Amino acid sequence: MAYAGFQFGGWSPQLGDGRAILLGEVVDEGGVRRDVQLKGSGRTPFSRNGDGRAALGPILREYIVSEAMHALGVPTTRALAAVTTGENVRREVLQPGAVLTRVATSHIRVGTFQFFAGRQDLDALRALADHVIDRHYPHAREYERPCLAMLESVIDAQAALVAQWKLIGFIHGVMNTDNMAISGETIDYGPCAFMDIYDPKTVFSSIDEFGRYAYFNQPSITKWNLARFAECLIPLIDTNKEKAIEVATEVINSFDKSYETKWINMMRDKLGLFGQDPKDQVLILDLLTWMHKNKVDYTNTFCHLMDEEVEKNKIYNDNELLEWKKRWKERLLINNNSTDKSIKLMRNVNPLVIPRNHKVEESLEAANRNNFEPVKNLLKILEKPFSNQNNIHEYQLPKISEKKYQTFCGT
Repeated sequence: MAYAGFQFGGWSPQLGDGRAILLGEVVDEGGVRRDVQLKGSGRTPFSRNGDGRAALGPILREYIVSEAMHALGVPTTRALAAVTTGENVRREVLQPGAVLTRVATSHIRVGTFQFFAGRQDLDALRALADHVIDRHYPHAREYERPCLAMLESVIDAQAALVAQWKLIGFIHGVMNTDNMAISGETIDYGPCAFMDIYDPKTVFSSIDEFGRYAYFNQPSITKWNLARFAECLIPLIDTNKEKAIEVATEVINSFDKSYETKWINMMRDKLGLFGQDPKDQVLILDLLTWMHKNKVDYTNTFCHLMDEEVEKNKIYNDNELLEWKKRWKERLLINNNSTDKSIKLMRNVNPLVIPRNHKVEESLEAANRNNFEPVKNLLKILEKPFSNQNNIHEYQLPKISEKKYQTFCGT
């Protein structure tokens, strides 16, 4: 598949799948049409002097994290299978090769639209837009401007997606326009990772030197990417260019409110808050500020609030947190609520376990030595992230290290 894209803000008119082959489409038992794709199967017309292969480590990372995201309820591409090839691939050193079979509702990206818009191929652009509307957003046909309605739907899907990322501490790591799926699914798990200690400026990707795709910056980058998508659609929205730009700009500017509304409502769920209160945002931000100041684990703090004492950390006896908890418990009682009802809500959205970075790395290192048991054990735990399971404790604790954790694209 061909696509273009802005990579770290720099325009590339032709990228495309350098190591992925789209086998075709199938309609599943639920009636949903899905793409089936091989990743790492060899050279393609877009390999740009690369070998088109994939190393085992990055393939298993995508398998582990994408399946974990699915279990967490986050829209995502899925990993159907990962197989070793029996061949070595050369990166910094020789590594065992592998192929991922990936499934998605489609692999169409913002960059797919940019590929044709950059060539000013209006016929192809219109055909692509018609295909996406029919496949993903058929309701858009009912509107006077179907492409504008499609844009609104994509904005809504992406606002919900990035809010869900933020709520579980997920950092994509490489949010280029060619890595944003029109379907609203998380795609391309390269230098991704989950945040342990809460810090809005967290960056894991080795190539993101300036924090463009840092944890806190993900919503604004999403909006920036969506603006690039809107630019592609201008000639399809209205024959009057000025009018098309005016209405598209208005829709793009709706992203901020859409995201904020979704994020705060999801945060209310994380804290077991029913209904709305004008002080909710202050309550939420005060907790996050305390977490940042005291360098506490993001996931385990919410476990603590649910009375799941994952780690015996004295910081949870801090006076500032105890004062905050008094305000929180007073808020819980609003709207005829009960503590039991709140805890039940929290348990539905706050995971007890996430793919801890050191556990992912341990399993990948073992797999490179032909030992796949750690990968299987990790996957089994991650299948039920909201359930207390046997042997879960070792997967819940962060690893404290002086060395900054870094991730790599693996291409």
